[in-house]
Amino acid sequence: MTSTPCILLTGFEPFGGEPVNPSWEVAQALAGEMMGSLRVESVQLPCVFAQAPQALQTALAQYSPRAVLCLGQAEGRSEVTPERVAINMLQARIPDNAGAQPQEEPVIPTGPTAYFSGLPLARMVSQLHHCNIPASISNSAGTFVCNQVFYWLQHTWGRSDRLSGFVHLPCLPEQATRMAMTPACPSMPLEVQVRAVRELLRVMVESLQLSG
Repeated sequence: MTSTPCILLTGFEPFGGEPVNPSWEVAQALAGEMMGSLRVESVQLPCVFAQAPQALQTALAQYSPRAVLCLGQAEGRSEVTPERVAINMLQARIPDNAGAQPQEEPVIPTGPTAYFSGLPLARMVSQLHHCNIPASISNSAGTFVCNQVFYWLQHTWGRSDRLSGFVHLPCLPEQATRMAMTPACPSMPLEVQVRAVRELLRVMVESLQLSG
């Protein structure tokens, strides 16, 4: 357990044959930064259904964070998109990094249909717009490992007095050049994504200060 109060920031390992994942590149870049009195602790999660929740649970136990922000890659999106809701459903379009491809399986069999984010979504998007960074609230976190982690976080750790949630990031420019998509895959430079997530973390810290 760390003795320094912190915000836990997670990103995923690369998946789908890609050598990089913007979520982990951003999380790495922000590791160790101080947001007010809180240190950013960055943890990489496996893109594996059978392992990701346990990896997050281990990180939560190790760091006892004041707040948690999980990041993921959203191929095809051009904006930074804080997610509003996690659903209790796994429906994998492609296999995870262990080859698993669940179809219409619950994240937690006894869990409710969905959980809402515990983040100040409107304030976060407004702050990014103020910084001229494209952003919008998303109403679907998908049904892959990102949604699984988001749902599991809210089910096991999130509550009304805690800040926790999920944000999807666009692909990086070097990924977009490798993806054969029509129209072309949108992307956002790493430095812009890092700046965006830094601003989101600052909004979270301000929210913690306001709540006492």
